[in-house]
Amino acid sequence: GLRSWVGTGQTTHLMIGNAMIEISKSADIWTLKINRPEKANSVTEAMLVELTQAVEDANGTAKVLILTGEGKVFSAGADLDAAKAGLAVSPIWERLSAAIAGFSGLSIAALNGTVAGGSMGMVLACDIRICVPNAKFFYPVMKLGFLPQPSDPNRLKALIGPARAKLILMAGQKITADEALAWGLIDRIVTREELVEAANSLAADVLSATPSHIHGIKSLID
Repeated sequence: GLRSWVGTGQTTHLMIGNAMIEISKSADIWTLKINRPEKANSVTEAMLVELTQAVEDANGTAKVLILTGEGKVFSAGADLDAAKAGLAVSPIWERLSAAIAGFSGLSIAALNGTVAGGSMGMVLACDIRICVPNAKFFYPVMKLGFLPQPSDPNRLKALIGPARAKLILMAGQKITADEALAWGLIDRIVTREELVEAANSLAADVLSATPSHIHGIKSLID
């Protein structure tokens, strides 16, 4: 597709057609922002490929990876037309979540709003999740007739337990931020105005550490 690059200092924007993935590099923090608010930040295959490549490039280079979105929705999952064309069952989702899970530093999902469908995978793969108060979480694979990506159910179960994982994946329940916090699906609720600052604050100790120390502690936990 059509690509255009606009670089300003340490911020690089990559546009693919009408969709955008914004990559910001500041010191040892790489921030990846889904910037397609007019389509509820739904993602195309090209967007997922660019996200995946950025995460793979960040591994071993950045100490902190932050995922966020523009507007009031983090991501509504697959673009509807792309989903009908096969994106809903594409292996690129699994490649992206594996890249995030394998990131050697600290990965933070700074959720500016609701997370739906396949986009839950990249969020579940992060080390820490924070969100704004009105965010909701749902993954309607039962209703839509798709299987979730292979690693998503296990990551979901590890966070919230098997019964609550079934509430989301089988009963199709839409979970509020307050419920998500109580269940352990997210780790903190912050205001929209504080979201970026909160994510950067969580990264402070990691930024002051050596890569080997960061990896050593993460390896002991994982």
